[in-house]
Amino acid sequence: MNELTHVDEAAVSGQPKIAPAVEPKIVARKVQVFYGDNHAIKDVDVDIPANSVMSFIGPSGCGKSTFLRCLNRMNDTIDVCRVEGKIELDHEDIYDPKVDPVQLRAKVGMVFQKPNPFPKSIFENVAYGPRIHGLARNKTDMEEIVVTALQKAGLFAEVKDRLDAPGTGLSGGQQQRLCIARAIAVSPEVILMDEPCSALDPIATAKVEELIDELRENYTIVIVTHSMQQAARVSQRTAFFHLGLLVEEGPTDNIFTNPHDKRTQDYITGRFG
Repeated sequence: MNELTHVDEAAVSGQPKIAPAVEPKIVARKVQVFYGDNHAIKDVDVDIPANSVMSFIGPSGCGKSTFLRCLNRMNDTIDVCRVEGKIELDHEDIYDPKVDPVQLRAKVGMVFQKPNPFPKSIFENVAYGPRIHGLARNKTDMEEIVVTALQKAGLFAEVKDRLDAPGTGLSGGQQQRLCIARAIAVSPEVILMDEPCSALDPIATAKVEELIDELRENYTIVIVTHSMQQAARVSQRTAFFHLGLLVEEGPTDNIFTNPHDKRTQDYITGRFG
């Protein structure tokens, strides 16, 4: 066999070898969202890479949370809302009529701005989803699922002796990590987070941010945040929304240090927001 068949062409030409792009987990093209006559999201194109954290930033009312809710069809619950365009998860159109939104939301979990534990025990909060989706064959299976989810959410050590206590009795930061455990328990592939730290104190926020960094090894995470510092700390890519448009998207460092669009520059320097 000719030895040259195994020689890297880039090395031969003296060009630097370019690392292959990460395969996108979610691909959105020409996404439009209407609330009645209000055109809330306009022509959004974005690729969300697997096993990474992408932040959506922008001023209030710019469309970032609306677009986030498109990614697991939460907008379906709003009668006057209409979504157009295409969003694919692993090359499957999530708005295809054959796709069951309930099954989609098991794959694409969501953590909301305000911690919302169910009025049940800590154990039953986490067991709720696996029970609905039939993920446990017996009590032992369910206990393993609950413990594993609490461990992944960094909460098990704090609650292991009171799993029968009400989830609503936990501190705010613990409640939010319980909600993350609840999302993890159904083995999602993507976790959406809509300002998950806005109701938390700095110590609880730091714990959730540390958790987000750990979780990206196994999950694709999309986070909406008003805090540019948080976006800079937790995300590998950042998308800036303004007036329903995705103005700019790219590696987080680039967005914050060398944005291409003047609107992005004005926002991150505090000229508006």
